[in-house]
Amino acid sequence: METIVVAAIIVDGGRLLAAQRARPPATAGGWEFPGGKVDPGETDEEALVRECREELGVEIAVGAKVGGDWPLGPGYVLRAWFARLVSGDPHPHEHLALRWMTRDELFDIPWLPADLPIVQAVQDLIPEG
Repeated sequence: METIVVAAIIVDGGRLLAAQRARPPATAGGWEFPGGKVDPGETDEEALVRECREELGVEIAVGAKVGGDWPLGPGYVLRAWFARLVSGDPHPHEHLALRWMTRDELFDIPWLPADLPIVQAVQDLIPEG
């Protein structure tokens, strides 16, 4: 059975939120969408809300799903949703840094290989700031 990992594509005011991984060492320093593993008994959307609360200290509303299952590695799939902030200001509780990026800045950072196809898929959906 595959482990499901969820990712939030948080867009606010024409900017997209990226998070810089702190661990594990193999991916530390790379950039990704906030999110994490779905726990047993949790829906994908519930996991996304929980992960954003834990990782960023914010409440989100989950929007449209982006694509289907994105390959993440042996035994893992990534599922992504657009999300909007409902309350709170994002802070990097589990990441090295956070960065709000305009559509023109999306490729200024080294995205993790699993997240890059999602960035490419959503870039034209991000409103111009």
